[in-house]
Amino acid sequence: MKKQLMKLLALLEEAHKIIAESIEKDNRAAAKAYLEECQNTAIAVGTKIDETEGTGTASVARLENYCDLVYTIYEQILGGNLLKPSETYNKLDKSYHSIVHRMEQELPEIMEVVFLPYKASMWDSLESVWEKANADPCIEAKVIPIPYYDKNPDGSFGKLHYEGEEFPPYVPIIHYDSYDFEKSHPDEIYIHNPYDNWNVVTSVHPFFYSKNLKKYTDKLVYIPYFILKEIDIKNKNKVMEKSHYVQLPAVIYADEIIVQSENMRRFYIECMVMVAGETVRKAYEQKIKGIGSPKIEKIRKMNDEGIEIPEEWKPYFFQPDGRKKKVVLYNTSISAFLKESDRMLHKMEQVFEIFKRQKDEIALLWRPHPLMEATVCSTRPQLYEQYLEIVEKYKREGFGIYDDSSDMDRALVLADAYYGDQSSLVILCNAIHKPIMIQNVSVANI
Repeated sequence: MKKQLMKLLALLEEAHKIIAESIEKDNRAAAKAYLEECQNTAIAVGTKIDETEGTGTASVARLENYCDLVYTIYEQILGGNLLKPSETYNKLDKSYHSIVHRMEQELPEIMEVVFLPYKASMWDSLESVWEKANADPCIEAKVIPIPYYDKNPDGSFGKLHYEGEEFPPYVPIIHYDSYDFEKSHPDEIYIHNPYDNWNVVTSVHPFFYSKNLKKYTDKLVYIPYFILKEIDIKNKNKVMEKSHYVQLPAVIYADEIIVQSENMRRFYIECMVMVAGETVRKAYEQKIKGIGSPKIEKIRKMNDEGIEIPEEWKPYFFQPDGRKKKVVLYNTSISAFLKESDRMLHKMEQVFEIFKRQKDEIALLWRPHPLMEATVCSTRPQLYEQYLEIVEKYKREGFGIYDDSSDMDRALVLADAYYGDQSSLVILCNAIHKPIMIQNVSVANI
């Protein structure tokens, strides 16, 4: 608000010059017209300050003095008095600068920072940044979960989802319909979805595409919702192989990008140079920061503090005599499924058979990727019913936990070990020193 009011007030400086020139040329009509505009501007600024800061501020008092001065000059011109242009300009200019000086001192410098998560399970990629902003008295931090669509096999929009009610209770939520982006024009917007319309599985509402959001903020910041295994940037083939994680709309349109490490920063830069040429290198060197992922910050904090086992999970975690079982987190990823879909389904069935035999000693905690079901439906519709049957059978047999909640970190912290596909979860498990075994879909013996 302060920025907007200062921009509005700045128009007075130019108007004062035109008023002085009009007086010098004896163009009374023009001088009166500009004086009227100056008074209207001052009244609008004063009204806004009253609304936000309350009545009785020194800034509004000086605006009122300015309006009195403008009215006096207007009446003198209307009465035919001869005014000195330079003297009139100096009076107006002095009053204007006294207003600016008082507003600089009196109005707080409050930044408005907006966070736009779309899936609650991916909130951990923004949470620690929000926490810091929310604790800063000079920042007004707002969390506005945005809607997203499933995509049909033909690429059209399917079911609309909104997960605002699934966020932690300590995160105050604003509904996206109640926030006017054009009017508010926040100083910064943070996003974690990079795809715009490029994703074949889901799409955030088109209003929230990164290309469009740039119109409504001074600074658009993108933080990936995923973490990648560190890449040797000297290996050009490997850089090329993983470049699809980088060459995305949000990387193009964001003003700043925050990634997990300095090495990953260099990887992002090389990927963008690869597609756009050396001319873009300097720009990406400036806007990509390798200062660390909030996801790792969040999981380490949770691991250090410890968390309670949910009541509904306790029957799986403990033996009848009270001894705790070993808990294995089983993660199935989208990328692994898309590479070898049929074999992946067969692998999952066999994994479940093995753990079912060990249910007295080991608790299995299966956490598929949050978008796994939507991915199967959109990209492998012929396997959709088979996948749902595997899920339902697992739930029905009741030897393990099926975790499709929005709290991914809880499962990671409570597990004793990780088994499953290569994914961001592997890096997070490594960060909190959990044993890791990567699933090989080619090995499917019971």
